[in-house]
Amino acid sequence: MALKVELKPHERIIIGACVITNTDQRARLLIDGDKIPILREKDILTPDTADTPAKLVYLAVQLMYISPDPQLNHGTYFNLVRDIVTAVPSAWPIIEGINNHILNGDLYRALKEARKAVGSQSERAHRRHRIPPLRLRRIAYIANGGDCSTSSRRLSSADDRCAPNSSTAAISASMSQVSVR
Repeated sequence: MALKVELKPHERIIIGACVITNTDQRARLLIDGDKIPILREKDILTPDTADTPAKLVYLAVQLMYISPDPQLNHGTYFNLVRDIVTAVPSAWPIIEGINNHILNGDLYRALKEARKAVGSQSERAHRRHRIPPLRLRRIAYIANGGDCSTSSRRLSSADDRCAPNSSTAAISASMSQVSVR
């Protein structure tokens, strides 16, 4: 059964590895395919807008969802989640649900679960518990593929242990290919 998508004027959508931009009129698309990643512009998060722990988790899951080989991003995601759960143990129930979907290969459901986490009570709890600024910068550093440009200051030499590895470089490369601004 085909998926019906209606695009607003100038709205963008990611279908597979392609970014499609609508013209200046509404458009209706019928998309027929199996296991093709589809993300509307309103559901796309960029590294610049991922400013909370839950948004960083959503960004990591989003990158797995649109990637042709999601397992390349598993290491980065699980490192990020480990740091968040260490800082805020109350986030574990939501993270556990997302992890289960990822490990079962259902990345769309994991993305939906991560989207719920962005607006949930848990997100407000993250703000209330205040993750230490250095730890949040380290988490953002990992999620941004090792790019410190969004940090308020460069990471110190003590944080060299979170230098980019091949999976974070792949995340950075994949974001640059499908960046929607």
